[in-house]
Amino acid sequence: MIPLRDDQPSFSTPFISYFLIALNVLVFAWEVSVGLNTRAFQAFAFQFGLVPRHALAVLTGHSHDPIATAILPVFTSMFLHASYWHVGSNMLFLWIFGDNVEDYLGHFRYLVFYLLSGLAAAITHVLLNADSRVPIIGASGAIAGVMGAYFILYPRARVLTWFPPIFFFHVPAWLMLGYWFFINFLSGTVTSAEATAASSGIAFWAHVGGFVAGILMVKIFAERPHRYRYGTW
Repeated sequence: MIPLRDDQPSFSTPFISYFLIALNVLVFAWEVSVGLNTRAFQAFAFQFGLVPRHALAVLTGHSHDPIATAILPVFTSMFLHASYWHVGSNMLFLWIFGDNVEDYLGHFRYLVFYLLSGLAAAITHVLLNADSRVPIIGASGAIAGVMGAYFILYPRARVLTWFPPIFFFHVPAWLMLGYWFFINFLSGTVTSAEATAASSGIAFWAHVGGFVAGILMVKIFAERPHRYRYGTW
């Protein structure tokens, strides 16, 4: 299922969502200029992507590398992507669901929420794939947090969804996002990190961790004060 748009209105300009999309696209454009299949990019991905085995070795004192080499990739990895489909699909989900969550939280708190969701996704992946030497990159863990928040805030919103190759249906957000979560959870339970990276390149547990974090955090962050609602202030 590929979402195309939703019918949930927002009443503020999603500046942070625009900024995040632009930043991800610009970074990817730079990656393309380097060459996605070159050794230079592979070395870059290992340096700025999150490698669970290395991160745990540094944090537990089993590696003498600076602690920044374990912490910095948690955040830099959120802005790297491996292919046009990877960045395109991630930015599509952020475009559709991010504006409403940003409208609910407010700009600054939304940015904090986004980064914390990415952090939760990274921690989940590292803890469940501690021996993996495969770097993970991509914004999907953080975006999964946005989707988790949307799942709680706007479950009855309708999402125009494409079922390839030719079918288009309006699907309730709770169904579309719930199905997405279920597929990632099921895939994570039956696939090891090494096998996943070798076959599909998808870090399923990062998606699960980000989504659950979004569900939990959206109630902690709460609605921004003085938010405009349809028909009222």
